[in-house]
Amino acid sequence: MGKTEQNSVLLVPIFFFLLTISLPVSVYAKKPVAIPRKEDIPYIKCQVCEKIASQLVQQVQSKQTQISPKKISEYQIIEIAENVCNLKKEEADWILKIDIVEQGDKLELVEQNAEGICNTECKTIERTCQEVMGYSDTDVAEYIYTSKPDVESLTNYLCKDLTKACKTKPPPLPKDRTPGEPFVPKPTKEAEMEKMLRSMEGMPGAPNMQMYSREELMNMKNFGGDADDDEDEDEDQFPSNL
Repeated sequence: MGKTEQNSVLLVPIFFFLLTISLPVSVYAKKPVAIPRKEDIPYIKCQVCEKIASQLVQQVQSKQTQISPKKISEYQIIEIAENVCNLKKEEADWILKIDIVEQGDKLELVEQNAEGICNTECKTIERTCQEVMGYSDTDVAEYIYTSKPDVESLTNYLCKDLTKACKTKPPPLPKDRTPGEPFVPKPTKEAEMEKMLRSMEGMPGAPNMQMYSREELMNMKNFGGDADDDEDEDEDQFPSNL
């Protein structure tokens, strides 16, 4: 390993630490963790599947442009398909821009211009996405790799043939459904910080780096305090007569 590469490897965890301690104190405040509304899944399942198909095509094309003139591998496509429903991965950033809006007896997914704070609706979309994809990520990736479909073709394959997510119309929305939370745009600095942390995951020099969701960060107590406690314990155990 060259000297420059060694320096880069050493700088990654330092950079990550500096990013982490620069987060505002409010991020670590104890707040309830949002959970998905499973009862809403049948009403948005088809729309979420259509979003997945669109995202897969866009992200595969983006990756191909990024690595050109090399050809994107099937493994790279599988990786995108595996991460597209995981909010801890940057491939799922699209979920943060979706608002669930009640329109008559339906729920509509409305795309916003900026990322929002991940609340119950955000978690519901993530859970729906995971249910739609299930164990189909490898099959979808193989189809994309071999057929190079457009959005319409992939939507038909994923949502009608493979998963059946759009085979039937969603049921009418119950009139007594409790409305969801309003869409709250995420502060720009916070959005940039989270995006940077997600992009750093898996970089050389940070093999044990673990990504935390915003909710997990908010529920952390005494962040970084364990080391001090351990040092105090060591001092107490040190023989006083030496």
